Amino acid sequence: MNKRHHLISLLGTAAALSFAAPLVQAQQTHTVRLVVPYAAGGPIDVTARALAERVKDALGGPVIIDNKPGAGGNIGADIVAKAAPDGLTIGIAATATHAVNPWLYSKMPFNAATDFTPVTQMVRVPNVLVMNAEVAQRLKINTLKDLISYAKANPGKLNYASGGNGSAGHLAGEMFKKEAGIFAVHIPYNGGNPAQLALLSGQVDFNFDNLATAAPNIKSGKLKPIAVTTLARSPMLPEVPPVADVLKGFAIDTWWGLVAPAGTPQPVLDKLNQAFVAALQAPETKTRFAALMAEPVGNTSAQFGAFMKAELAKYERVVKATGAKVD
Repeated sequence: MNKRHHLISLLGTAAALSFAAPLVQAQQTHTVRLVVPYAAGGPIDVTARALAERVKDALGGPVIIDNKPGAGGNIGADIVAKAAPDGLTIGIAATATHAVNPWLYSKMPFNAATDFTPVTQMVRVPNVLVMNAEVAQRLKINTLKDLISYAKANPGKLNYASGGNGSAGHLAGEMFKKEAGIFAVHIPYNGGNPAQLALLSGQVDFNFDNLATAAPNIKSGKLKPIAVTTLARSPMLPEVPPVADVLKGFAIDTWWGLVAPAGTPQPVLDKLNQAFVAALQAPETKTRFAALMAEPVGNTSAQFGAFMKAELAKYERVVKATGAKVD
């Protein structure tokens, strides 16, 4: 029986490598499908398209972006999970799909921990705690300590917006409230844009927003940045201190990276990693991503895998603390 299982395993590996041969052999022209589990035009889509253009020569053919939005990213991620492990279908793994959704959704179509092979983390985008600038001035809140002090002296008077129950902004807000020992009313909106409009109009007092989204209104003076959610200061907003300066260890960033289906052969994985890491390290990529407030990462498959495992464990605690669920 053991010999039979070993033979089946060897045959499976040989089959996978035969599927993967076009990718490993650069002289053969082929098309790689990169599934983006979100709509076109957003930061994840833009960065994926930028990298797809830069890696086509290294991979021996065009990389076509296939946007498959829906169910918080689960639809697109599931397509990658169920694709052949030949390197010709790869996809984006993000904070939502691979760290939050497994605890937020009652039923998941894939297993975030076992159905994918990590290739490399692509980018990290800091989140930022922002206030309506007029509200911050009226309440004399200039720093995170000011915000916490005001909230403690005026329990229940502050509120914050998010893009919905279980969204990144909601989870960051609840994590902040718990660690700061304060209470603020959570007001969920149907998406990040309505939440930001509520903040800009003064309907809510603060929120945790993606820096790429908040940056234009920070620059215009409509929003006041209080703190970033990275452990250290972000090079994208160096004058703003991290929440961790006051609440030790606080870190809740937005990230995404590249994954392949589980079982992708090592030679294929190595080729994908080398091509995308080189593209991420290119000066042109760094310049383009800086405009999106995105920091290129580019690491090994093992490093990205360990990072995603730690994020999955972290968000289990955060999501369960909020009680948020999507049925």
